[in-house]
Amino acid sequence: MTDVATPDAPPTAATSPRVDFRTAPEQYRHWRISCDGPVATVTMDVDEQAGLVPGYELKLNSYDLGVDIELYDAVQRLRFEHPEVRTVVLTSGKEKIFCAGANIRMLAGSSHPWKVNFCKFTNETRNGIEDATANSGQTYVAALNGTASGGGYELALACEHIMLVDDRSSTVSLPELPLLGVLPGTGGLTRIVDKRHVRRDLADYFSTKSEGVGGRKAVQWRLVDEAVPRPAWDETVLARARELAATSHRGVGAPGIALTPLAKGRTDTAVAYRYVSANLDQDARTVMITIRGPEADPPPDIAAIHEQGDGFYPLALTRELDDLILDLRTNETELGTWVFRTEGDAARVLAYDQLLLDHRDDWLVNEIVHYLKRTLKRLDVTSRSLIALIEPGSCFAGSLLEVALAADRSFQLVGVFEDVDPDAPPATITVGPMNLGPLPMGNGLTRLQTRFFGDDAALKAIPEGEPLEAEAAEQLGLITFAPDDIDWDEEVRIAVEERASFSPDALTGLEANYRFAGPETVETKIFGRLSAWQNWIFYRPNASGPDGALRRFGTGQRAEFDRKRV
Repeated sequence: MTDVATPDAPPTAATSPRVDFRTAPEQYRHWRISCDGPVATVTMDVDEQAGLVPGYELKLNSYDLGVDIELYDAVQRLRFEHPEVRTVVLTSGKEKIFCAGANIRMLAGSSHPWKVNFCKFTNETRNGIEDATANSGQTYVAALNGTASGGGYELALACEHIMLVDDRSSTVSLPELPLLGVLPGTGGLTRIVDKRHVRRDLADYFSTKSEGVGGRKAVQWRLVDEAVPRPAWDETVLARARELAATSHRGVGAPGIALTPLAKGRTDTAVAYRYVSANLDQDARTVMITIRGPEADPPPDIAAIHEQGDGFYPLALTRELDDLILDLRTNETELGTWVFRTEGDAARVLAYDQLLLDHRDDWLVNEIVHYLKRTLKRLDVTSRSLIALIEPGSCFAGSLLEVALAADRSFQLVGVFEDVDPDAPPATITVGPMNLGPLPMGNGLTRLQTRFFGDDAALKAIPEGEPLEAEAAEQLGLITFAPDDIDWDEEVRIAVEERASFSPDALTGLEANYRFAGPETVETKIFGRLSAWQNWIFYRPNASGPDGALRRFGTGQRAEFDRKRV
């Protein structure tokens, strides 16, 4: 965290210009990437004057959404553009400071929705770091060459191995509770006890000790993996990085693919890419999203996939959908209902799925599948009502069926629209191999397993590879409703208008509760608590009120708390 020079709040983030999540290394203001064979170094060197919103300085490597956007881009590029990299070292370009966490003036002056989306995106990026370590053979090492506090330590916790310089002054800390009246809500507490297995009593003490813990005690308490004297720092970090690289399963020698600038059209009422488009209705508070299937048959072999690069349909589509979700979540907070349609040839979608599954041992195919998995997870944790409309001409099959399975409700037309095209083939959905394991949710289950949790008989009854019309899909429990041509418009209209009439806060809580049936994981704990505890605490006057801890931090005045425990 960083000190606040004055109590004046910056302009509200919600009034800032529209946020664009597209960036590239040549545009970075806060990060540097260097690659040396199997080891990449990602250096955090935040430009104090380059905040995303005017009104605060990013001192002590504190960060805002703009810093995190660059980090997300860097993690993605290392996975796709640098297959030779097996270890990624995260470190700081500042003296005696790794990262002070989220900028306090930014948080104090931001709207509640801005804070929520900021925290959610930050943690999704950290999940991506953990996913790279687990599934891409790129092990992340946090090389803390100075103090890491708050969100800075939470960033380190996402890494597989944490090294702290032992210089009698550098510490790790989670001082949100004693200093700010909030809590480490982007995964800090959960990763300490669930991932690093720190004892609960030690975690409790650590989280109330604003100055943190360093040296050998930090190692003993499992807060870090090793403490290294400063004279041996550079040599030890490099040695550790090379040791971890030697254990990686990631292939070497293959060239990466460039993630070229994403083509996008954006107005106040529409967002358009090649395969994804969205129409924004401010009056109805809805977004109509259309996903188009592939325009051609899949390429013949793995060499052709590599040749197509980021133009390969599954990767191109995933990049577009990922960007759209981030855009709408951040810039269109009042559009609370997203309605999904698809258009295209379901057989082609399944053929592309099969091509990916046939070549899962290829590094690029592996990255594409995991990227699609992460993007669908981003949809799962998005606080919007999701509705899928399955109509004639749809291609909700295999990987694209996952969108309908992620929806809160789905409607599939019985028959056809007689007044539009009475000779059209009826709408169908098809369960394929991609629905049976490769794209799990944050709870570790597939969307089908989550849908039929506790009902093994219903799950086993689902036929694979068979196009299912509406009545069969409804009977199997794969859709919610199956209206006919006469009732379709009215039932869909009522569902969409009803959703818009409800309390957005209540809907967010409702959806977050039932989307993740089954076992708890680190991910479901983090996002469940992020959606409830942290957001509620951020909203309370003890943190965000005029006399709250966030507002008074750095002013020399103590916060005034409402002492009731509720």
